[in-house]
Amino acid sequence: MSWLTDPFSLEFVQRALLGGVLVAVLCAVAGTWVIVRGMAFLGEALAHGMLPGVALATVLGVPVLIGAALSAVVMSLGIGAVQRRAKLSYDTSIGLLFVGMLALGVIVISHARSFATDATAILFGDILAVTSADLVVLAVAVVVGIAAVTLTHRSLVALAIDERVARVLGLGPRLAQTVLVGLVTLAVVASYQAVGSLLVVGLLVAPAVAARQWTERIPSTMVLAAGIGAVAVAGGLLVSWHAATAAGATIAATAIVAAGVSWLLRLATNEVRRRVPALLPVPA
Repeated sequence: MSWLTDPFSLEFVQRALLGGVLVAVLCAVAGTWVIVRGMAFLGEALAHGMLPGVALATVLGVPVLIGAALSAVVMSLGIGAVQRRAKLSYDTSIGLLFVGMLALGVIVISHARSFATDATAILFGDILAVTSADLVVLAVAVVVGIAAVTLTHRSLVALAIDERVARVLGLGPRLAQTVLVGLVTLAVVASYQAVGSLLVVGLLVAPAVAARQWTERIPSTMVLAAGIGAVAVAGGLLVSWHAATAAGATIAATAIVAAGVSWLLRLATNEVRRRVPALLPVPA
């Protein structure tokens, strides 16, 4: 069993595992609502829309997390403003801001000869370089995320069912929508420096999709998604160690594979349940 335990005997791998598990929990909390509301595009847009802030922060020598946070907040506010003022659909607003922010980030990078951040680090981060400070940031973000969804659970459920009914019942659908966008923003920004933008999206969507195959209630989906995400992190780190592949990319791929396996298992289970009654003897 040394092949299983040896990688995790190293301190930096242990920090990577703990950081990845915290990201998995935070992304499970946010990702469940993203899946329920059909807002996966928002997570991707926010993750990649942080590029201008990351680029400017790197050029100016400011902490990358601050640049990423400001960029994500600007994009979140911009989506709402474009949707309200221009009377565009939510997806259209996200698409416009996503492309605009991505283009701005590329422009900043192309004009900054001193820009030294590797594109791979932007996409996948460096989970093996997670520090104790990163773990503290992630732990605080997890607590804030869980508190936010707990306090606004009824409003979020009402928003997911029918926004008009939620408005009539006075359950604050606009506040719930703001909390949801803020929750996704929190997950993306808090996780970015540790695991990069692409891995955040992978853990935001894939574990929740996998868990949704087996659960009906929102809290159950969150718990199962967190478990699947944690297993994907551990499995991805293990595969990465032995196969000498990029840790972040391997974790993202493992999460996607988990979603596919969950879907196939659900199909097989449904097929077995459908055939079993036909095989039972008919009572005389």
